[in-house]
Amino acid sequence: MGQLDGRVAVITGGGAGLGREHALLFAAEGAKVVVNDLAHAEDVVKEINASGGEAVAVEGSVADMAVGRQLVAAALDAFGDLHIVVNNAGVIRDAMLVNMTEEQFDLVVGVHLKGSFSVAQAAARYWRERSKAGVTADRALVQTSSGAGLHGNIGQWNYSAAKAGLAIQVVNAARELGRYGVRANAIAPIGRTEPVTATPGIGAAVAAPQDERAFDRYHPKHISPLVAYLSTAGCPFTGQVFSVHGGHVGLYAGHSLGHAVNSADHQWSVAELSRVMGADDFPKSIGITRQRIVPQGGAA
Repeated sequence: MGQLDGRVAVITGGGAGLGREHALLFAAEGAKVVVNDLAHAEDVVKEINASGGEAVAVEGSVADMAVGRQLVAAALDAFGDLHIVVNNAGVIRDAMLVNMTEEQFDLVVGVHLKGSFSVAQAAARYWRERSKAGVTADRALVQTSSGAGLHGNIGQWNYSAAKAGLAIQVVNAARELGRYGVRANAIAPIGRTEPVTATPGIGAAVAAPQDERAFDRYHPKHISPLVAYLSTAGCPFTGQVFSVHGGHVGLYAGHSLGHAVNSADHQWSVAELSRVMGADDFPKSIGITRQRIVPQGGAA
């Protein structure tokens, strides 16, 4: 018996990379899957159906609001319900800020951020209708953020902004949609996918190990079990962001205040802030725990 038996999932960007691995694992765990991508979605669906699973394909860009609605409609038409949305679709167009074009910015933000809005809104409207009709079910939204969005990365002004937005959206979704039985979480994965291998200085570190018997820490398939777990009925997490790669799963602390000064009876003046914040006992930065990419075979 699979961990996702009886559940229906929409997975965007499911034609390759992480999305393909998610779709295959979800189907293996018993879910019925709507696979979305610009291309190759049909190939993944054929692979799932050939192995005894159930899946349908919807091709198109999730940056188009109509495609978000089509994905929800496809789940209902083919399988009668929708329990899970995995927003995974994405593209990269890296450039330094001074060189980035409007088209590069709009495309990346459109696919990642508007794309998640497109699908999540269509699903949320359906889930609200079912809840108001008295139909209760465990629903799950899983967003795909990134270390670039949580920690920043040079040359990814567009991508980092979009991925940061995807992370904070789950905080909002958990608060807004909890009344409808919806949980929302995000992952910040490190896997051997196009955005990662295309990032300067990272591609070599995540390359497959030369020894085929060695643990391939950055194979995309290692991300999918966490996505599946966050999509299971009864999973206790919501409004959270997780780091994941290889055998690692970490829970982010979010944006937490690390230091503060408070005045109980007056507004701070510029001169006062210069004195108080310029003093040695006011930290000039707050240390954080970041994701760390360790070369294959290195100590974690």
